[in-house]
Formats: sequence, structure tokens, C-alpha cells
Amino acid sequence: MALPAPSASTAALVTGASSGIGVDLARELAGRGHNVVLVARRADRLEALAAELSDAHGIRAEALSADLVDPDAVAALPGRVAALGLDVSILVNNAGYGSAGQFVDLDAKAESDMVRLNCEAVVALSSAYAPAMAQRGAGAILVVASSAGIQPIPGQATYAASKAFALSFAEALHTELSHLGVAVTALCPGPIDTEFAERAGLTDAFAGVPSFVRVSPEDCAKTAIDGLARNRRVVVPGLAIKATVASSRYTPHAVLLPLMKRFYPV
Repeated sequence: MALPAPSASTAALVTGASSGIGVDLARELAGRGHNVVLVARRADRLEALAAELSDAHGIRAEALSADLVDPDAVAALPGRVAALGLDVSILVNNAGYGSAGQFVDLDAKAESDMVRLNCEAVVALSSAYAPAMAQRGAGAILVVASSAGIQPIPGQATYAASKAFALSFAEALHTELSHLGVAVTALCPGPIDTEFAERAGLTDAFAGVPSFVRVSPEDCAKTAIDGLARNRRVVVPGLAIKATVASSRYTPHAVLLPLMKRFYPV
């Protein structure tokens, strides 16, 4: 199974496209000839990226500012894309954020909003586009989960749980839609040099990660889109993180959680 062929009337919709992996996922898709619709809160960044991609690759790049924490903004997005005269052939559910600290000390609204963005928006946008993809017999959906979604993480309780949801959802959709010609892939990156760590309060923790474990956003994006083009169920960039994920998946939580509490002191 390959990615849908680019055309003048189709586009890849990339959420969270103003920073981090989202920027490089958009660049990777534009580099392969796909028009892109870029979605995030920060209009100035989106417009700058849209101009860059259009100039560099001769594709159509549209910037739509939206706060996908707001269910009304999520519900309105498909109509805004349709008004551009574009059909979404590739959906990249990338928007999301994390947090760190004891759950009882964290801001309750921010934790609830995280679930809305990391989980509810993913379901809503997939629901908006998967049926048409299945009817056409062509399409692709990338769900950006995380290596943090493989196991519970004390000190990142909500974030890890939200990414576990994203991973489970993507794996199930992969099984449901593959025979209908729709590729679905869960991307599970480990530590990457983006703004994510700063917003999540994990700057110091990420700084201590050995260089051989890190994967650049550019390499992560290429690995993700290559995996989506092959309809890989799960993509984990980087050999070191692959080994960690494999170990976590098969270690009982009764053994793993005390070890992780020591590693993630809270």
C-alpha cells in the first residue's frame, strides 16, 4: 500500500504544524508533492511555513489557525478545509502537549484540556475523514502517539495515558481500515529536540538523555511518512527507543511501575 498520489484537489491535513515534529511532517509531505493544510494556534508561524513549503516545492500550502482544545473549533475544521476546495487524502493527527509532576499538583484544566487535544480531537478528525477515505478505497492517517504511551508513567500520568489511548486507537483503526485501502500508522517517538519538553516541564530531563537515544525531528518525520506509506501499524524511530519500547511492552506493570517511579521521581 502506498500513500495516495498527490493531486491538485487533494491535500494532507497536518495538525500541530506550527512547531516540533508537525513542522517536519509537513515538510516531508510537501517534499513528496502533496498540498498541505497546516493547522495550529499560531497563525504567524503557520503562514511562514506555508510560504516556505509553497516556494520550495511548488505545492499549495494553506494555513488555518485553530485551537483544537476547543471542540467547536475541531467541529468547524472540516468545513473550513472544504471551503478551500480541497479533499483530505492524508490526515496527520499530530497536535498535542504533555505535562510533568505529581498529578495532584498539576493544573486540573490543563490536564483535562490535554485529554481533549491528545484524544478527543484525534477521534473527531479521524471520524470526519476516515469514512470518505474508506469509500474511495484510498487514504492515510498518521496518529502521533509516543513511546510514553507504551506504559504508565508516574510523573506524567495524564500524558502517558492520553498517548496510550492514541496508540490503541490507531492500532485498532489500522486493523479495521487496511483491507479497505486506508493506511493507518501510530508514530511512537522518544526524546526529540522540540518545544515539547519546555512546555511539558521536562527540559532538564530531556537534557540528560544520551545523544545516541535522540532522534532529530527531520529523521523522525521521514521515518513516520515512510512507515505510513508502507502501512506500518506502529513506527518507533531510533534503535535505542525501539529496544526500550519492546522491553516495556513485555514487562509486567507490577515490576515496571516501581522502577519507573524511581526513574521519574515525583
